Amino acid sequence: MFLSQIRHEDGSRAVVFRQGDAAHILPGVTSVVELAGAAITARRSLAAEAISRGTGEAVDLAAALAEGRVLLPVDHADPAHLHLTGTGLTHLGSAATRDAMHAKADPDTLTDSMKMFRMGLEGGKPAEGRIGVQPEWFYKGNGYNAVAPGAALVSPRCALDAGEEPEVAGLYLIGEDGTPYRLGWALANEFSDHVTERGNYLWLAHSKLRPASYGPEMRLGDLPQDIQGTSRILRGGAAIWEKPFLSGEANMSHSVANLEHHHFKYDLFRQPGDVHVHFFGTATLSFADGIRTEQGDVWQISAPGFGAALENPLDQHPAETGPVKVTPL
Repeated sequence: MFLSQIRHEDGSRAVVFRQGDAAHILPGVTSVVELAGAAITARRSLAAEAISRGTGEAVDLAAALAEGRVLLPVDHADPAHLHLTGTGLTHLGSAATRDAMHAKADPDTLTDSMKMFRMGLEGGKPAEGRIGVQPEWFYKGNGYNAVAPGAALVSPRCALDAGEEPEVAGLYLIGEDGTPYRLGWALANEFSDHVTERGNYLWLAHSKLRPASYGPEMRLGDLPQDIQGTSRILRGGAAIWEKPFLSGEANMSHSVANLEHHHFKYDLFRQPGDVHVHFFGTATLSFADGIRTEQGDVWQISAPGFGAALENPLDQHPAETGPVKVTPL
């Protein structure tokens, strides 16, 4: 089962529910946040709430995508109340590229990245009811950095690189009592600047302050243990790079529950009504294969069981020409 959000030709919004090949409008709601609030009040699952709404008009999601009318599967009326965050070094194999980027002169000395990865291997999947080791964590911005499927990922003028990170994101709504509710899962492109990160690992925070996209559809229910997807870069309609990516706990050094705990343990992230999109990491980067993206390249991320592929073109600004001026008052 999948949920998505679209905009009608008249500009009005709607929520779409899909089972199999049949997709239809859900009557009585215009946002997934509204639908989730009703599910919380009724004390039932999001899927059960969607089914209870009945069947509205049929929707051709492929046509809506082609027309640019598909929105993010979860958003917020006030973008400042949507948080984009993530965790790194969470996947088996993810340490190799990072370690090479941050390698020290002494090959016998572990990099901080490899130390963090090993900590995850040893303590990232605690027994039920226990708290495991905390992962690397980063902030990507708020809803102003959330880009709809099909829309361009804009690389800022200060960027040294524009690279994709194909992964799975968890989508959440904070209830009125501060409880984090997981709504579902979506394919995601956690757009990053790997050249900046390679310059000094303490610049990781800078390298992550980029737009990101997720969707087009949100998968309801449990996350599959073994996700085997494909990441592509299209240039002029042809693939210039293609590689499989893995996700799901069978391919991770941390459990999802442990990653969720170490995000939502902060009161800051349990404010009623806020939406959270949390990126769970990847081990696959075109940057690691020496690929440099160009203006107009299109990223395509797909995986069985996650609905339509996520596609976004690159919009690369010219390099910055001078400092930002601050005006004193």
